[in-house]
Amino acid sequence: MAFPIATAPSTRLDELVEAIRDTVRLERTPAETAHLVAARLEPFLALPDLVPPQFRAGGPDGYRQHVVHAEDDGSFSLVALVWEPGQRTPIHDHVAWCVAGVHEGAETEERYEMRGLDGPVRLVPAGRTVNPAGTAVGFAPPGDIHSVRNAGDSTVIAIHVYGADISRLGTSVRRLYRYPVADAEASGESFG
Repeated sequence: MAFPIATAPSTRLDELVEAIRDTVRLERTPAETAHLVAARLEPFLALPDLVPPQFRAGGPDGYRQHVVHAEDDGSFSLVALVWEPGQRTPIHDHVAWCVAGVHEGAETEERYEMRGLDGPVRLVPAGRTVNPAGTAVGFAPPGDIHSVRNAGDSTVIAIHVYGADISRLGTSVRRLYRYPVADAEASGESFG
């Protein structure tokens, strides 16, 4: 499925794309690239005119993804995600490094570890983070199993950057996880 791409991004978005392009060209490891891109994204998140109106529309049936920019060489994509209250992703991982930056509201991220590869497979909670407006986090596979949701009562607008061409792939998700989620306290697992 192809996604529409902005034909005339704002000047702020142009500046952000250039900053990400310069960072990706450093050719660091995926994890390093994600952390460097997160650091480049954070100052832009406070700019009120960062996300133009055409990328601010949500949807009643689930979060809305607007592909804002896909680099010609496929090295990264910039996506605006709009979450209405209560909307969430399934538990998933990604095809490439990923950066999640919150422009308005707060995203709640729950991370998981897969356990029991030699027996019954289950997911164990590995941490929960609330990422408020102005923050960006970066991560890379493996170890990026998580879900994201809007736990608040107002719309959340986020900028996500993926190390792949989402306009061609249609999604940043590599795999959905439908294993049972273990209760961390009952199983003696730690939860951060």
